[in-house]
Amino acid sequence: MYIHFTEEQKQQARQTDIVSLLQSQGEQVKKSGSEYEWLYNSQKITIRDNLWFHQYERVGGDVIDFVRRFYNKSFQDAVEYLLGNSSCTIIRTQQDKKEKQIKEFIPPTKNNDMSRVFNYLTIKRGIDKEIIYSFVHEQMLYESKDYHSAIFIGFDKNSVPRHAHKRGIGTNSTYKGNVSGSIPEYSFHRHGESRYLFLFEAPIDILSFISMNKKDWKKHSYAASCSVSDRVLFQCLKDNPNIQFVYLCFDNDIPGQEANNRIQNKLNALNIKSKILVPKHKDWNEDLIFSK
Repeated sequence: MYIHFTEEQKQQARQTDIVSLLQSQGEQVKKSGSEYEWLYNSQKITIRDNLWFHQYERVGGDVIDFVRRFYNKSFQDAVEYLLGNSSCTIIRTQQDKKEKQIKEFIPPTKNNDMSRVFNYLTIKRGIDKEIIYSFVHEQMLYESKDYHSAIFIGFDKNSVPRHAHKRGIGTNSTYKGNVSGSIPEYSFHRHGESRYLFLFEAPIDILSFISMNKKDWKKHSYAASCSVSDRVLFQCLKDNPNIQFVYLCFDNDIPGQEANNRIQNKLNALNIKSKILVPKHKDWNEDLIFSK
């Protein structure tokens, strides 16, 4: 039966504290600074009051969205539960790890050309044309046929596509996300022959950084976690034994710098040399744009 909720009721539901909700379900949460962390299928969810953020998929929302996503409820059922008007219990949606690993990965279909993405990257993002041509030539970048999004492909060591990151290019679009079935260890990356690897949050940050540092850029290795994860980094270290020094180049914000420090501590424990590079502005693309 459909129940109409007033705006006041919706707002009341949205004020529910997510940590308290999780603890009432017997879930474990960990305090981290001013926030909390919750692991969902080994992936970190950051929580602050009634808001959450998925660190790998780079998506988030309020507590209603949380219940809908992680407890597989409709909007109406989620609001009803949060208002305390439901007699039903909620059970966390579990995803078997083995099933997740073998989930089929299908890259988005390519468009016949990539004029829209090319214009977006050069005009709006200020990225050097030669850099774009290089990644297109290596089949790591193209335009999707459906929404004309920018698609950044990650390959395994056998040159098989294993990861795709989508970036909306509409005038007001902020959409970005990883295609279902993508394997985090193979997110957008490129191996070079030198001892240096540069790790970023997003593919556009890589293209922006290279645009500002073009000299001998093809000699080095680059990787974008498409999150604040370190999984692609350690896969790159495994697949490319030449790498002996890592530059950590995450965004100039709290999640980015926390990730830089966390990953540097891991590298220190493994006796791998590293250095943190911080963009002057929010990210490397903003640095590129302001440098013009």
